[in-house]
Amino acid sequence: MAWPFFALAKKAWMQPLTYKKGDVSIEVGPGPKGVATIYDKEILLYIASLMVAKVEAGKHIGQEFSFTANDLFSVTGANKSARSYRRLSEALERLQGTQIKTNIEAGGEGEEGFFSWLQEAKLQYIKGDGGEKRLKAVKVRLCDWLYRAIMVDRQVLEYASTYFQLGPVERRLYEVARSLCVDGQTTIPLEDLRLQMGYQGSPRQFKFALTKTIEEDPIPGFQFEIEDQGLSTLTAAGRTVREYTVKIIPESTPKRLAS
Repeated sequence: MAWPFFALAKKAWMQPLTYKKGDVSIEVGPGPKGVATIYDKEILLYIASLMVAKVEAGKHIGQEFSFTANDLFSVTGANKSARSYRRLSEALERLQGTQIKTNIEAGGEGEEGFFSWLQEAKLQYIKGDGGEKRLKAVKVRLCDWLYRAIMVDRQVLEYASTYFQLGPVERRLYEVARSLCVDGQTTIPLEDLRLQMGYQGSPRQFKFALTKTIEEDPIPGFQFEIEDQGLSTLTAAGRTVREYTVKIIPESTPKRLAS
């Protein structure tokens, strides 16, 4: 949740994404179908839920998973139309094709080169009586980095059930708020929030979008307040920019899904 690994887009995002602040560095490069989006992330969240369920049941967990599209759609609220199946295929291709490079360690180990979210992704079909193809199962293999992050670090936080009903910016705002407010209310500079969300628009556009979101109040479990600090800074371009912070207030103390 904490870091911007996914494009905030519904359609293919073909531009690289970068985040560098403090000692954290992230580079995300597009594959043939673009960078994995915040909607593609639904598949990884579903797999993480399968892993947590196995942990709680005391079962062995490997990196390979098999599930049906119907089960995935039931959890994410997607309809079972031909378009949803096509989107699933494209999402798997982006998750496997996206290239990530980061100095964030997972399970006490780092990765020097690039890796993809999925090492393998397959759609298994069977043929009906009329020769038409029917999707039987989705089979994937998680990358080592993500597998260690879930199984060794156990830094898995619970998502609200209405998360899948949110738009891309609202989803990301929820995730950042959820990761920052584990211990309660917090305040973050507006520009830091923009960067941590991976918002690609200008600071002015982000403030406008955030103000609109606050007015609509769609984020489950959190309230947001933009505060004018009464200060201004001079940019390299010679412009004076007002300084704002965002107060994030959880409605209750968030719980961890696994510790």
